[in-house]
Amino acid sequence: MRFSEFGLTTLKEVPAEAEIVSHKLMLRAGLIRRLASGLFTWMPLGLRVLRKVEAVVREEMDRAGALELLMPAVQPAELWQKTGRWDQYGPLLLRMSDRHDREYCFGPTHEEVITDIACRELRSYKQLPLNFYQIQTKFRDEIRPRFGVMRSREFIMKDAYSFDIDADGLEISYQKMHAAYSAIFDRLGLDYRIVWADSGEIGGSKSQEFHVIADSGEDAIAYCDEDNYASNIETAVTLPVDGKRPDASQSLQKIATPGVQTIQDLCALLNITARQTVKTLIVEGTDGPVAVVLRGDHELNAVKAQKIDRIASPLTMADPHTIREATGSEAGSLGPVGLQIPVVFDHAVAGMADFSCGANEIGYHYTGVNFERDLPLPETADMRNVVAGDPVPGGIGTLSIARGIEVGHIFQLGTKYSEAMGASVQDSGGKDRSLEMGCYGIGITRIVGAAIEQNHDDNGIIWPEPLAPFNVVIVPINMHRSDAVRVAAEALYEELQSMELDVLFDDRDVRPGVKFADAELIGIPHRLVVSERGLEADELEYRHRRDDESRNLNREAALNLLKESAIS
Repeated sequence: MRFSEFGLTTLKEVPAEAEIVSHKLMLRAGLIRRLASGLFTWMPLGLRVLRKVEAVVREEMDRAGALELLMPAVQPAELWQKTGRWDQYGPLLLRMSDRHDREYCFGPTHEEVITDIACRELRSYKQLPLNFYQIQTKFRDEIRPRFGVMRSREFIMKDAYSFDIDADGLEISYQKMHAAYSAIFDRLGLDYRIVWADSGEIGGSKSQEFHVIADSGEDAIAYCDEDNYASNIETAVTLPVDGKRPDASQSLQKIATPGVQTIQDLCALLNITARQTVKTLIVEGTDGPVAVVLRGDHELNAVKAQKIDRIASPLTMADPHTIREATGSEAGSLGPVGLQIPVVFDHAVAGMADFSCGANEIGYHYTGVNFERDLPLPETADMRNVVAGDPVPGGIGTLSIARGIEVGHIFQLGTKYSEAMGASVQDSGGKDRSLEMGCYGIGITRIVGAAIEQNHDDNGIIWPEPLAPFNVVIVPINMHRSDAVRVAAEALYEELQSMELDVLFDDRDVRPGVKFADAELIGIPHRLVVSERGLEADELEYRHRRDDESRNLNREAALNLLKESAIS
């Protein structure tokens, strides 16, 4: 491709609306252009990257035995009403009506549509297992679209759905997709982790996410490479306290703490750390309010807490009136001592002694609180976010915390959708069985943004080679004033194309500095400079996008290097 014919416009300045690196660089490099909030046009350069992602995804899905189809983007409301998600999905669902006042939505996902296909097409266990996939545009009406393609309203997704006769078959299909996803992200050259996750609004049981590691990631990931463990913070397990609780060494004292409303205030007043305090929160329960108690430096995990018996789901914090009725006090002065409502302690609290907490009286706290003297032995549960240094559930090593960008998610749905929509087949005994389903999604557009978040420097994008829009850029110096440079550059361009490399030939009549800056901004892995000085020495100036310095190579060495890169 000749740069002069490519219609690419790059930007020197960072657009005002861009918040994170990938958004800034995608706009500056001309990969995308904004149409409206959360809506982007993929320009030719960006589309080349997008198609490369799609090609890898297709190859691995096909290799895993999945069958590609294409379902309608617009879906009738009655399908979503059968599963109850027409109301559950809420304002994320873009709803519309046709001229006959029939209701539809622009699909954010396709569980209902694919299950309807199964209802119509599948009759016998002999047709199973089956796995259908598509690569298609989705729409979710995000309340606050941000970060460019990382959280847009319209996006391209690969979604797949497996059908099996029983849970054992589903597990086999799930593991095939797990392997296919690992192969996809390996081939794309991304640093990623596979983490256990909550199934969320999609539903089902087993669920794992694929996260590209990047500082800008919205999700916190707990991992330990030593134990090959990784989990989303929402589902990372904390363990009961191992070992004997320290003996009490302080007497219980009630002290005045005027104006103290937070753990930070209490620590400053008493000259202690948050690890020596507990905080008490009041939440809605299934039969009245419930107190949950955590160590002062820990955070409540809503996903875990709402799964505890007697705590209502979704987790809802009690309002000030309910708190006063239940405790006689207000938030900021609450503690477990003397409470007359059910109390659930986090595992970590059970190992504490001589701790401080609210006295359930405004302006007062207790110090020297101990179990078996001031409080009964605690009923404990896992209901906090893990922190760096927590033990790994498997017992080998400790956890580290990193930020991750979710780019893939695989679920075992079970019969959640097949039962709701009547999707069944006859088993070998002639009995009707609801289909066991799996769901497997990859964010195609999000992968592009995540790759940039992980691979960039101050000058621009540094594409992993499988994602690069072009393999190599030819930069001729002053070719419009040197016949020798023009002829040599044209010949090199033709030869590289004959090697089936994607080549960008920067034939613009602009200063060399502009060409170099654009090549680095766009992030093309290999750069070859053709100049009169190089031609005199029978050399090309070569530089990899990740290198700090250029080097001079003879023509044959340069071509061999590019051949080896293309093969690898």
